[in-house]
Amino acid sequence: MLRLGIPVIGVTDLPRAVAFWTAALNLVAAEERKSETWRTLVHPDGSARALGLLRSASPVEPHPRLHLDLFTDTAEEQQAEVRRLVGLGARTVDWDHYPPDPDFVVLADPDDNIFCVVDLSRAPSGGDRPTV
Repeated sequence: MLRLGIPVIGVTDLPRAVAFWTAALNLVAAEERKSETWRTLVHPDGSARALGLLRSASPVEPHPRLHLDLFTDTAEEQQAEVRRLVGLGARTVDWDHYPPDPDFVVLADPDDNIFCVVDLSRAPSGGDRPTV
């Protein structure tokens, strides 16, 4: 039976990517299938795989159709997380496709892979999402 796996990010420097994404998302590098070209990142409690990192020689897409969205609940939290991620090695992207008054900030990881930090309180469905 087919089942959904995990998102995989292509990187040029695997150790640098492991350091960035484990710190960014509070993940742990697992020994599972570890090689010179692959690392699986898991949740610290071992509950699930979260992200795959694969050494890649292909060029980064400047406007990828598929990317990661990282969620925050407030504008203040979004700003704090953007600062934290930039401190870890991400960079802000001068995104030419921002809508007016965007609810997301576009960043690039140390390998220039694009991802977004989204403020769910301002997202189009932010007011309609269930409370936990």
